[in-house]
Amino acid sequence: MRITASEFIISNTDVSNCPNERIPEYAFIGRSNVGKSSLINSICDRKNLAKTSGRPGKTQLINHFKINKSWYLVDLPGYGYARTSKTSKKAFQKLITTYFEKRKQLVSAFVLIDIRHDPQPIDLEFMEWLGTHYIPFSIIFTKADKEKPMAIKRKTETYIQKMLDHAWEEAPPHFITSSLHRTGREELLAYITKLNEEFINLDQLPSVDV
Repeated sequence: MRITASEFIISNTDVSNCPNERIPEYAFIGRSNVGKSSLINSICDRKNLAKTSGRPGKTQLINHFKINKSWYLVDLPGYGYARTSKTSKKAFQKLITTYFEKRKQLVSAFVLIDIRHDPQPIDLEFMEWLGTHYIPFSIIFTKADKEKPMAIKRKTETYIQKMLDHAWEEAPPHFITSSLHRTGREELLAYITKLNEEFINLDQLPSVDV
C-alpha cells in the first residue's frame, strides 16, 4: 500500500462523536511512551501528523486520521502511566473499553509493545480482555532499532511463549517495527491492505433475513 493522503479528522472523548462512515478502522493502543505517535507518523510518511512528546500520557483523546480517503487509523490513549491520577486512569479505561465495545467499523486493534522490555502484566491483561471480548488484534513490537537482531528474536519468542502459557491457543499476528529506520512499515501496510479487502468483500455480501 502506498499512502497518498492522510489527514486528521477529529479528537474527542465521546465514542458517539466518532466518524460514522462505514469504512475500515484500525485502533493503535499501548502503554504510555511506547512510541505510538512516532510509529503513526512513520506509517503515514508524515512528520507531525500525530503529535509526539517526551511526556508520557500525552494522548488523552480518541484521535481519528483518515488514510487514502478509504480507512481510519485511530490513535487511542495510552495506558499504565504511573503519574496519571486514579480518576484519569478510570476515565481513560472507560473511554477505551467503550470504544472497543461500540465501534462496529473496527477491523482490528494493534497493541504496541516496547521490544526492550520483558512481558508486562498490564499488556498481557489488556490483550486477554480483547480476546475475551472477541476483538481481533495484532501485536506491534516497537523500537527495534534499540536492540540487536538476536535480542529481538529472543524477546519476541519469549513474549509469544508467555502468551501461549497464558491460556492462548495461538498467538496473534505480530510485527517488528522501528519508526527511526521504518522497519516493518511495508509488512504492516500490506497486512492492513489485506484486511481492507476482506472488509469490503464482507460488506458487499447480501443481508439475510432470519
